[in-house]
Amino acid sequence: MKKTFFSIFFIFIISSLFSFNNLTKKLNEKEYKILINTSLGDIKLILYNETPQHRDNFVKLVNQKFFDGILFHRVIKNFMIQGGDPDSKDCKPKTKLGDGGPGYNIPAEFVSKYIHKRGALAAARESDDVNPKKESSGSQFYIVQGKLFTDEEIDAVTKRTGKIFSKEERDIYKTIGGVPHLDANYTVFGEVYEGIEVVDKIANVKTRKSDDRPEEDIKMTIKVIEQ
Repeated sequence: MKKTFFSIFFIFIISSLFSFNNLTKKLNEKEYKILINTSLGDIKLILYNETPQHRDNFVKLVNQKFFDGILFHRVIKNFMIQGGDPDSKDCKPKTKLGDGGPGYNIPAEFVSKYIHKRGALAAARESDDVNPKKESSGSQFYIVQGKLFTDEEIDAVTKRTGKIFSKEERDIYKTIGGVPHLDANYTVFGEVYEGIEVVDKIANVKTRKSDDRPEEDIKMTIKVIEQ
């Protein structure tokens, strides 16, 4: 009886410590919210704690004012708006953009529940042939505008990429929209919670056919607004 009591007591202590550590971890986690200011309006995003390397790197760059004055240099309607290339700051109109960064990449952090739905924030990267590990650019990112998909179109994505979509994912792509063929290929590390109409405005601007750069520069400044 005495031995049983001590065993139960020991289990209780271990369980309590485990619960306490989990609670402490949750309390110590910061939930970062970001404001992107542009000439066409403000976009507010939340950064996911489940992608900590991307979250922490983005916040570091924001605090360094790395993004201030940088352009949304690549815009494709019904797809996404992309920025984060430091070479776009105060650049000439015909400057080739898309290759700049802080000089490092970030390991991929694929989280299955975070998909390329409308409003998703994800990291750009180099192609598979030079980047087989699918590492993310250190600074370039995009926000999904996307479009609505039918079941037939989602089936075609599965056939092309091999990704099987759950019913919930299908419903999202059919009712909210997005770009499903990018799932599990690019790290999604946040999402828009306010200002999706500004994403639409940017996505609808007139762009050059040669490189999808907006004909009129769209500069950004970014700051942390809550944590």
